[in-house]
Amino acid sequence: MKQTMLVPAGSGWKEKNIGDFSGPVFSMIGEEWMLISAGAGQDWNTMTASWGGLGVLWGKNVAFMFVRPSRYTFEFTESNDRFSLSFFGDGQRKALAFCGANSGRDSDKAAETGLTPVSFPDGSIGFDEAVQVISCRKLYAHDFDPGAFLDPGILGASYPAGDFHRMYIGEITAYRTRV
Repeated sequence: MKQTMLVPAGSGWKEKNIGDFSGPVFSMIGEEWMLISAGAGQDWNTMTASWGGLGVLWGKNVAFMFVRPSRYTFEFTESNDRFSLSFFGDGQRKALAFCGANSGRDSDKAAETGLTPVSFPDGSIGFDEAVQVISCRKLYAHDFDPGAFLDPGILGASYPAGDFHRMYIGEITAYRTRV
């Protein structure tokens, strides 16, 4: 299903140094959630995520996130060089819950939630209602290996039917905040 057409990001965004990222990253990702987005034009998708992180690897500022191959967003993350992570303030929990529980194969998530998808000059996607967006260029992808789990409790609790995540590591190419 085609998603709502991306519109150019307006002047309400300011590009900043990722070193200025603000907020409690553990609760922002794990409790407040984020949207992972990839694609372009009308051919894009987004999904809610509560797994991921930020750090330094290979001398680069990076973000890492995880997508199951069964998720529609997986196709877009695979076929595009970029992905983005959008963080929201209060008031968007219902929209984020919808984006996590429904597939873009079957619904236009932007139209259903009232979120406004925007395209930044580098081709990455964000949402006008977000307060922070991190844009990334893919550097590495790796499939979780069931034989590599050292704690069998994680394996059984998170993957009772298989469908192991693919981890993506992306170089942070832009960090934007609302002005």
